Amino acid sequence: MTAENAPLEALAEMFSAGPAALLTGAGLSTDSGIPDYRGAGTPPRTPMSIDQFSNDDAYRRRFWAGARVGAQGLANVQPNAGHRAVATLERDGRLSGVITQNVDGLHARAGTANLAELHGNGATIRCVPESHRFTRAEVLAWFDVANPGFADRNAGAQITPDGDADVSETAGVRVPVCPACGGMLRPDVVYFGEHVPTPVFEHAERIVAAASSLIVAGSSLAVNTGIRLVHRAEQRGLPIAVINRGPTQIDRRESVRVRIEGGTSETLTALAAVLGASSV
Repeated sequence: MTAENAPLEALAEMFSAGPAALLTGAGLSTDSGIPDYRGAGTPPRTPMSIDQFSNDDAYRRRFWAGARVGAQGLANVQPNAGHRAVATLERDGRLSGVITQNVDGLHARAGTANLAELHGNGATIRCVPESHRFTRAEVLAWFDVANPGFADRNAGAQITPDGDADVSETAGVRVPVCPACGGMLRPDVVYFGEHVPTPVFEHAERIVAAASSLIVAGSSLAVNTGIRLVHRAEQRGLPIAVINRGPTQIDRRESVRVRIEGGTSETLTALAAVLGASSV
């Protein structure tokens, strides 16, 4: 074993006691073309809060304008090698499940089955008063009817980590509403200022409870929900591994037995190969 491969070998050794729980963040999706919130070189950004979305028409116009233009930029986004490696590790019994902070749906598209999406899934839109649900594609088609030519005029706007785009032309935007009840529409995600739904967090806890270790991949753990799951793992005495470019909130904890400074996709792909995954 070379010094270069030592961290990967140490990571693989953690699986000798049984399956691991995997907690992923935005760093796993950067190789699919989705920008990171806090990675090196990313500009400071304040995500929209639930109060802003719910109470300010201008914010809602900005959201739907950005969502429509962003959909064009992300039309070809696909799961990357890291997502596929994760699905293979789960299929081979190496993972008790996957917990993700991402709302892009790429884990499910790659084939992960036991998945807890802590912050929801941006592909689903629901109305606030009656919880009617629609696909994002459906709602964006309604946006085009109400705002003809808007998407073409703003094509090429920069994509943000939320999967939308920075669009300045929003004053005249007509916001889509629920066709069933006329109510406000919102993505089925957890905004800043909201809590992870209890059933979702309980699902994540079950994944940790069924594991012999916890691996954090592509997350700085700046969001409290991830830290709560780290606490759950520590309470059970589970060893923790961290794979991330840049520092995380738990790097100095005694529970962290393996720390890999590097990309998640290549590390998880290499891990699957070391563990003899059936197909990566």
